[in-house]
Amino acid sequence: MRMLRAGALRHPAQIQVLRTGAGETKRPAAIVSTPRDAILIGDCVAEMDKLPAASVDLVFADPPYNLQLEGALSRPDQSLVDAVDDDWDKFADFAEYDAFTRAWLSAARRAMKPNATIVVIGSYHNIFRVGAILQDLGFWILNDIVWRKANPMPNFRGRRFTNAHETMIWAARSAEAKGYTFNYEMLKAGNDDCQARSDWFLPICSGAERLKDGKGRKTHPTQKPEALLARVLVAATNAGDLVLDPFFGSGTTGAVARRLRRSFIGIERDPAYAAAARKRIEAVEPLVEEAVATAPTRRSEPRVAFASVVEAGLVEPGERIVDMRRRHAAVVRADG
Repeated sequence: MRMLRAGALRHPAQIQVLRTGAGETKRPAAIVSTPRDAILIGDCVAEMDKLPAASVDLVFADPPYNLQLEGALSRPDQSLVDAVDDDWDKFADFAEYDAFTRAWLSAARRAMKPNATIVVIGSYHNIFRVGAILQDLGFWILNDIVWRKANPMPNFRGRRFTNAHETMIWAARSAEAKGYTFNYEMLKAGNDDCQARSDWFLPICSGAERLKDGKGRKTHPTQKPEALLARVLVAATNAGDLVLDPFFGSGTTGAVARRLRRSFIGIERDPAYAAAARKRIEAVEPLVEEAVATAPTRRSEPRVAFASVVEAGLVEPGERIVDMRRRHAAVVRADG
């Protein structure tokens, strides 16, 4: 079993920088070796700028959605909805949010290997702005994936459709990146031999999986379900790959990565969230290696030239052969 190395989930001093990246006069001192299975405390742009260039295999990002809430939300019985109203989700205007998005995406792109990919999740509040900036920075969009929620929060005011989905953009580092990881046949085999679709029907995080404090309150307001991250990591990484999450929150990416024998780097500026994530990840038991091994594709399986089968005398020229279901027949030629 691969254990976290001593000191891997460390707790360095918090770094204070502007979240837009403005005000940075020089790049922070780079980390000589790429950390693995580490939680870094600080601003995501500053911490990503320290990472060695071209060092991570996948970026999963769950950035602030900039929900633009105008006051508290209440149910018909006047009870308050536990909505996201934290300071980290508040921006002065779209320009500030766009500058923030451009800064962290640029830093993430620098840390990505040439054939790495990135998955960014968002809602209608922000995902279209994120998608445009991704393209402006040179990323190449591969898919947009709809996470359709099995149990979404209803629209209490009855003035809009219920927001029953979120969107993930999956993109390569550039249009030239052709060798990115996509475990197509593994996903197909697990889907009754049908191609995996870009609409995923999964429940939101609830029940025992939801982290709560001593008073029963949510530890983090936007904790994502592990099933969602598991599907992302199974699709776009292999065992041993390094996954970067610049908005680590409650550590779902790290917990799933550890279970699936991937390594991770999580960046979180709130020490309380980081502490909860650290405790959560340390309790995860990695799966056995056989359970996470990448299945061989048909192209990678060993092949034998049919001529060599004829030459070995296993099949004679002129013989008529059929497939197992006897739907197709052929006569063996002397040249194989």
